[in-house]
Amino acid sequence: MASDRGPQMLSRPSYGSISSPPSPGPQQVPPRETYLSEKIRIPDTKSGTFSLRKLWAFTGPGFLMSIAFLDPGNIESDLQAGAVAEFKLLWVLLWATVLGLLCQRLAARLGVVTGKDLSEVCHLYYPKVPRTLLWLTMELAIVGSDMQEVIGTAIAFNLLSAGRIPLWGGVLITIVDTFFFLFLDNYGLRKLEAFFGFLITIMALTFGYEYVVAQPSQGALLRGLFLPSCSGCGHPELLQAVGIVGAIIMPHNIYLHSALVKSREIDRTRRIDIQEANMYFLIEATIALSVSFIINLFVMAVFGQAFYQQTNQAAFNICANSSLHDYANIFPMNNETVAVDIYQGGVILGCLFGPAALYIWAIGLLAAGQSSTMTGTYAGQFVMEGFLRLRWSRFGRVLLTRSCAILPTVLVAVFRDLKDLSGLNDLLNVLQSLLLPFAVLPILTFTSLPGLMKEFANGLLSKVITSSIMVLVCAINLYFVVSYLPSLPHPAYFGLVALLAAGLDLLHCPWSHLFGPQLPPTLPVWTPRREGRRDLWMSPQAKPGWKVMREADWPAEHGEATEGSNTQ
Repeated sequence: MASDRGPQMLSRPSYGSISSPPSPGPQQVPPRETYLSEKIRIPDTKSGTFSLRKLWAFTGPGFLMSIAFLDPGNIESDLQAGAVAEFKLLWVLLWATVLGLLCQRLAARLGVVTGKDLSEVCHLYYPKVPRTLLWLTMELAIVGSDMQEVIGTAIAFNLLSAGRIPLWGGVLITIVDTFFFLFLDNYGLRKLEAFFGFLITIMALTFGYEYVVAQPSQGALLRGLFLPSCSGCGHPELLQAVGIVGAIIMPHNIYLHSALVKSREIDRTRRIDIQEANMYFLIEATIALSVSFIINLFVMAVFGQAFYQQTNQAAFNICANSSLHDYANIFPMNNETVAVDIYQGGVILGCLFGPAALYIWAIGLLAAGQSSTMTGTYAGQFVMEGFLRLRWSRFGRVLLTRSCAILPTVLVAVFRDLKDLSGLNDLLNVLQSLLLPFAVLPILTFTSLPGLMKEFANGLLSKVITSSIMVLVCAINLYFVVSYLPSLPHPAYFGLVALLAAGLDLLHCPWSHLFGPQLPPTLPVWTPRREGRRDLWMSPQAKPGWKVMREADWPAEHGEATEGSNTQ
């Protein structure tokens, strides 16, 4: 019996053996239904051989993750980059997507190896103040992303109704679509993943149609895609290049992907199963992000062809002489370059290529906005459960996030104009970029810890690459602060930057663990207490020789295990 044995070392590596402290209480009872309440079984095939059946079983989390690469914020960043620099920044889009794939690979690997998502690991490792700050920043990122979905959906409804549905009306309609997705969620995990795949297909077809009718120059497009240069570019082009990277990599998406991979049944006592899961999830994520890259390329190429160096007067004349002449007044009659956004973008496509192009653009924009609704909800639920050990129902979580997103958006839609709503979308892209280090820093740190990841920890080459990623992210944020924030109308935004900088300072100590010794001052472990027994959890920073125990190995006479601090 377990009570007759003393503490003993595990006979083989036990991946995912860390377990979180029990958190009893009425508010922490798990909800009846969550995304992870249904586990997808992986078919048995011959080890060491590639199997399409297994790849299909692993397909799903990567495509849900890739939706964040296609939200209205990304669409607006793409069309603005095309309008400002034509095809010269396509290579930036390509390598930003590769950079995003590297970050998502680490997120999936953490979830597969440990059996816990990034927010859960942060809860176990970080002290209370840093982890609370991390939670707040991720909630801010999720609400910001939800606001972009609301803005994109409202503009799509306005375009589809020829202006009959006002922007504030479109914002209010987004309340209904959220509950539709909650209803759809009851039909099972695979059906939900299939529906999101359907929305991605709609985006590919609609934006692909715009690409076909715009007929961009293929030679110039290929040069812009594979030759990393930008001849004649200045400050506007550089700012757009930085914006592409900031829009592509969403901070809460890293937390989301590390949780989504837990929806597959993986035997973490078998090293070969973990290796296979990492491989298949990487293949699936590569396919999913390749699709998202092609869709983003369609948008950037279309507006590089249709909008590059276009003046307001030229756009006015094009629309005035088309069947959509009622829209001509949205372009001022001057010779300044058009400051395009997702609303004006749809209008000019309709003026150039016919009304069908406008409505098809609006459908694609609607799909982009709708597809990010539930992923934001899942991300918020995982982040709240992981950081706070607080579980809400899906309905309560949606109500909180959507309320925080709708209130400021509807106020802007009612009391300001469309230009301010599009400007809010740009500001939210900047916010996502500023919050990015709060996701990249923890994932790089934890995936480099051998005590947590065992032989799946980042090697030296991987550490160098991931460190370079972090330096690039910080440089992008510094450039944004210097170039964009001084133009903001209110000094309160600078307080936000100061708060985020203080948060990064609190996290700088774990960053040193990538290359240095792992010597935190205290280590959370489980210490004996009476009444029953619990899993013994060992810190990922455990020194060599310390024992990691399973519940079955914990002597009953030692009593219940509770959280404490190791003093040796």
